[in-house]
Amino acid sequence: MRIPRLNKKQIDGMRRAGASAARTLHAACDLVAPGVTTQQIDDLVAAHTASEGGTCAQYLYEVDDQVFPAHVCTSVNEVVCHGIPGPRILRDGDIVNIDVTTNLDGWHGDTSRTVVVGKPTPEAAHVVQVASRALQVGIDAVRPGLRFNVIGEAIEAFVTSQGCTVVREFGGHGIGRRMHQAPHVHHHKMMLPQPVLEVGMCFTIEPMVCLGGRRIRMLDDGWTVITADGKLTAQAEHTVLVTADGAEILTRA
Repeated sequence: MRIPRLNKKQIDGMRRAGASAARTLHAACDLVAPGVTTQQIDDLVAAHTASEGGTCAQYLYEVDDQVFPAHVCTSVNEVVCHGIPGPRILRDGDIVNIDVTTNLDGWHGDTSRTVVVGKPTPEAAHVVQVASRALQVGIDAVRPGLRFNVIGEAIEAFVTSQGCTVVREFGGHGIGRRMHQAPHVHHHKMMLPQPVLEVGMCFTIEPMVCLGGRRIRMLDDGWTVITADGKLTAQAEHTVLVTADGAEILTRA
């Protein structure tokens, strides 16, 4: 497995793409309110990304002959990931994860946040907070010379301590000239050794946290993934760069 190590010029390109994605995500999250549709979020992301001089990397993205039809993923309540925007109206107490990936000058910034719509239930507030904190726990674990294993081990230990579970079928990924590239970043403990973290590596950390069990299922559209038990789930994501003393967040708002 070859994991690219970026040089200064390439890192500058990733910083610009990450900052652009962060600004678009911030604008999308500001739009969230009771009565807003997920299609309105998609429309805003498309327009904002264009105003930044970028393109939406998710638009028409293809996996196994399935083409993603929107500019952003909007995953509401029990939707773990890859929710397709449409006429769904956000209601008071919902939670929605907004996942933005910007292609700017050939470099990619990928980031997401789960937002509460109106006043959250205690359960919704808890799972959103755990996902956000789990992301930071994973970032704090990054150190050059250690193996990628430390990220998932730290995340799963924290999530479990909070009475939640973490999805295993999806994880973070390398990112750069392509939206998805090596390595796969696990968010749970792995017994087999994984590659060593090295300065200049760039990847996402994006734990998907469930209030109930971690089992999931795919809907018939070929994209939307939901919790098998129908309970709430939340996600948070940053694109990070391995530095000499840890990790730099490239998609900080």
